[in-house]
Amino acid sequence: MESLDMSQILLEAYDLADSINQSEEVKRYLACKQKLEQDAEAQALIREFGKVKELFDEASRFGIFHPDYHEAKERALSFRNKLHSHPVIREFLEAEERLDELLNAVSLIIARSVSPSIKVPVNDGDGIKKARPSCRDLR
Repeated sequence: MESLDMSQILLEAYDLADSINQSEEVKRYLACKQKLEQDAEAQALIREFGKVKELFDEASRFGIFHPDYHEAKERALSFRNKLHSHPVIREFLEAEERLDELLNAVSLIIARSVSPSIKVPVNDGDGIKKARPSCRDLR
């Protein structure tokens, strides 16, 4: 098997990216994103959630010792549920999750083809990137 140089590998990566961009997951994501951006009610909810989250983030810096921590946390969780119940936002989040699953699967296939112990960053569902476990995590 012939060895590829870095530029050839990058060209193959761009071809893979082009293929992913032609997928149903990307098309649906982009359609839902556009619909979300054009929905005034959804945008107002997102802006309001930003303010609620900002208050929670401020309280979180001090944790349970902040006098408004529990109230800010409950308000943020409640508002997040309100966001997720809005049909346009829910549809966007579902499309985003399906696209994220596709991208995670592709990343995992590439990494595992190199070595089963390579860490692969994935979302944990809350938008937080974590690496899949490797032998280094056994220390």
